[in-house]
Amino acid sequence: MIPRTARPKIEAALARQAAVALIGPRQVGKTTLAHEIAGTRPSIYLDLEATADRNKLSDPVLFLDRHADKLVILDEIHRVPALFEALRGIIDAGRRAGHRTGRFLILGSATIDLLRQSGESLAGRITYVDLAPLTVDEVDAGDLQRLWLRGGFPDSFLSENVWSSPRRPTSGTAA
Repeated sequence: MIPRTARPKIEAALARQAAVALIGPRQVGKTTLAHEIAGTRPSIYLDLEATADRNKLSDPVLFLDRHADKLVILDEIHRVPALFEALRGIIDAGRRAGHRTGRFLILGSATIDLLRQSGESLAGRITYVDLAPLTVDEVDAGDLQRLWLRGGFPDSFLSENVWSSPRRPTSGTAA
C-alpha cells in the first residue's frame, strides 16, 4: 500500500466533524484509503452499488442508529441521493446524544451533483477532502519515471507490466 498524503487530513477532519466526504476521480484509491482508516477504529462499510447494502438503508435512521458508535463508510453515495437528507437528521440527533464527530466517511467521485446535494443538506456538518492521483510526494524517488510514464492512478502505477490491456494492432498491421 502506498501511504497517501490525504490520510492525515481525513483523520483530522473526522476528529472535528460529523461527516467527511472523500472525493476524487474514479479509481484513484478512495475505497482503499477508506478501508485503511476503517481498520483503525470500529467501523462499518456499505457499498451503495450493491443492492444488499442499499437495502440495509431502506430505513436509514433505524439502521444507522444501531451503528452510532462506529464510523460508517458510505461508498458510491450518489446511488442513494435521498440519503443526504436523512444524514442531516441523524447527525443532528447524534450531536444531541454526544456523538459529535467521526460518524460518516462519504465516498464519491468529484461531481457537481454530489457537492450540491451534500452541500445543501449537510451544510455545517461535513468537510470535503480531495483525493488526487498519486503525486511525487507519495512515491519513492526511484519511481518518479514510472509515475511520469504510467500516471498517478494506483492500478496503472502498480501494474506489473506497461500494458494492462491487450495491445491493439496499429493500422496496416495484420491482426
